Amino acid sequence: MNDWLAAPCRVPDDTFVAAAKARQKVLTKPAGSLGRMETVAVQLAGLQRCAMPQAARVRIAVFAADHGVAVESVSAFPQAVTGEMLRNFAGGGAAIAVLARELGATLEVVNLGTVNDPGEIPGVRRRVIAPSTANFVAHDAMTDEQLDAALDEGRESVERAVAAGTDIYIGGDMGIGNTTAASALGCALLGAAPGTLAGAGTGLDAAGIARKTGVIARALHHHASAKTARERLRRLGGFEIAALAGAFIAAAQRGLPVLVDGYIASVAALAAVALRPEVRPWFVFAHKSRERGHARILAALDAEPLLDLRLRLGEASGAAIAVPLLRMACALHASMATFAEAGVSGA
Repeated sequence: MNDWLAAPCRVPDDTFVAAAKARQKVLTKPAGSLGRMETVAVQLAGLQRCAMPQAARVRIAVFAADHGVAVESVSAFPQAVTGEMLRNFAGGGAAIAVLARELGATLEVVNLGTVNDPGEIPGVRRRVIAPSTANFVAHDAMTDEQLDAALDEGRESVERAVAAGTDIYIGGDMGIGNTTAASALGCALLGAAPGTLAGAGTGLDAAGIARKTGVIARALHHHASAKTARERLRRLGGFEIAALAGAFIAAAQRGLPVLVDGYIASVAALAAVALRPEVRPWFVFAHKSRERGHARILAALDAEPLLDLRLRLGEASGAAIAVPLLRMACALHASMATFAEAGVSGA
């Protein structure tokens, strides 16, 4: 069992929140006229415990893992893609690799286990737990030891981020079958019907979505006895989802703001909140995914995402796209003149 999960989470500093709100009121603009750009700067000031928050040093961690449920034909792509994409990440050809370069962000790729094992790859951390989770339609997705290992990988990623002086942490995912696992876990955590969360994933047609919905329904029936958040995560989650949940909890414990990506990452955030409710204030939500269930997950987290670009790629791509907004919000907060400085009359 991971003893570190019980460690206290830090609390945003209300003193800096108040100071940031006061500064926003005297900048040369009508109060509230920059909308979410103002509120996210204020939120970051409280999380980073500083008068002038920053989003300069961004660390993106993409956790890759395969899912046993893929044998149920729940994806439009073959399972071999997960291992193949690890090489694409390392080679710089994946969307998140391009975005990380454009942002000057640090990209960390962690291999937690793939059926199509690519072996050692320069630039990829090899932390294989197993080739994949078990097919949760008839088995528990993970053992207790595997769940602990995945949670630990998330924590260790955050420790590396903190050591590097990171301003914003982003967690991403890669794994064929992971929208099925995320939907099953989301249904279990929310008590929702499979049809409300199961979506197209990698591009399923209506028949494929119906098959996926049926697979989730069977899994929920099989695991109906799971009552705690940990047991639901263990039985229905994936290695990468658990790693993300562990990372999000560790980030709150270390006082590191998290920019939450899309559907998979949001389900991991939901699991993290179910395990440790105190983590919720540390999340900024990047975007609303096109995936069917994302709106329901965001509502359960009382989250208002920054963007809605109809994305559904994963890989932390949506969160990376939102980083420039955070940077501009911080720049406006720090560099705009006050009414007194500019000699401009106030309201």
